[in-house]
Amino acid sequence: MAHASDGRSLEFKLPDLGEGLTEAEIVRWMVEVGDVVAVDQPVVEVETAKAMVEVPCPYGGVVTARFGEEGSELPVGAPLLTVAVGEDAAGLPARDSGTGGEAVEPARAEEPVRAEEPEAGQAKAGGSGNVLVGYGTSEAPARRRRVRPDRQTATAAATGRVNGRARTADPVDGPVPVISPLVRRLARQNDLDLRELTGSGPEGLILRADVEYALRAAAAHGGRTAVREGQADPVEVPAPVSSAARSGGVRIPLKGVRGAVADKLSRSRREIPDATCWVDADATELMRARTAMNAAGGPKISLVALLARICTAALDRFPELNSTVDTEAREVVRFDHVHLGFAAQTDRGLVVPVVRDAHARDAEALTAEFARLTEAARAGRLTPGELTGGTFTLNNYGVFGVDGSTPIINHPEAAMLGVGRIVPKPWVYEGELAVRQVVQLSLTFDHRVCDGGTAGGFLRYVADCVEQPAVLLRTL
Repeated sequence: MAHASDGRSLEFKLPDLGEGLTEAEIVRWMVEVGDVVAVDQPVVEVETAKAMVEVPCPYGGVVTARFGEEGSELPVGAPLLTVAVGEDAAGLPARDSGTGGEAVEPARAEEPVRAEEPEAGQAKAGGSGNVLVGYGTSEAPARRRRVRPDRQTATAAATGRVNGRARTADPVDGPVPVISPLVRRLARQNDLDLRELTGSGPEGLILRADVEYALRAAAAHGGRTAVREGQADPVEVPAPVSSAARSGGVRIPLKGVRGAVADKLSRSRREIPDATCWVDADATELMRARTAMNAAGGPKISLVALLARICTAALDRFPELNSTVDTEAREVVRFDHVHLGFAAQTDRGLVVPVVRDAHARDAEALTAEFARLTEAARAGRLTPGELTGGTFTLNNYGVFGVDGSTPIINHPEAAMLGVGRIVPKPWVYEGELAVRQVVQLSLTFDHRVCDGGTAGGFLRYVADCVEQPAVLLRTL
């Protein structure tokens, strides 16, 4: 176990999980206060807008405090926990697997923590510097030391703001029992005095639910917050006016995966002038080809892998659709690679894993990668990197038993191919009526990157490959 050589209490903050994510929800704590942790040991499982992630701690020592309850959201940079390392850890009662020692008393949330920068040229010590397993820097973050607040600091910490006016708390007030910076921000935005609340968390800790309850109660009593006698008039809090509130409906927060999907789809419809074209195709020969490939031995080839192979061949002929629009530069950016996203429905909602360099993979390799990413999606183990960076999306909504759809483009991409269910239908084949396996294909595209002729040409080529898989041999 790695410790800092001089004995320090180090604060570990929620790291930047990549891809522009700014917050995460605590799903499950994996350590308790008093536990001994090793360098890079996962300490908490969080859910971002893109994936479930186990966050490892870059320090080894004894956990002295945790910040945030399960179910609460924390912004990037907010404290997660503190770890006593080196000499500081030696004098603390610790709990290791089955030791049953008592938990260390958590550090007070109001005590400031200051960074102690190392001298120039001196290596930073005390941890790995990793923010996720397999990622991070070769150096550890700056060492931190806890500074006990003096009387002046404590007085300043007890000073709050009510309705925009500063006030000094009663000497007996002490620090406000709040850990989450989100709770503080919510109260501040609504001019709510946290000292008026009684927390429902452990040892009176004020939770986000307590603040929201107080705001709802204030709105129900004429839109005013409760204040102590002699304080300034409170700021009006708008009363709820939605029909759902009036009828007693259930409110479901748009957060996590659902919130991310809502934001992305709204932005897509707001920014992209999309259009959709579609065509019916006879997929009988494609199904026969897949059956013959699987009968030849070796790993089974999936239908979605064959459709992906058709997509990459079509994008090679019509590269306009494998692009994005740089609105600031007013330029269309065409990619020389195909990172193929595919829609996957999970218990956590709709996610779009990305197959990197799909154009360079054959049907067997595509099948394996689709299977790996699908399993990771269902288990909630996809990394942010596996959910971003796509250049084109394949959406097989036929698995839901529907024939057609008008897909919304996965912003900032320029197009999405939708595939309906493949079902027996009457079809004119070689001049005679026959029952064939028919599928509807639809293409939604950004009209800024191409006109209807290009989109129609792409879709027609896809349909030709579905009807006559031998067409693909020209691109092999």
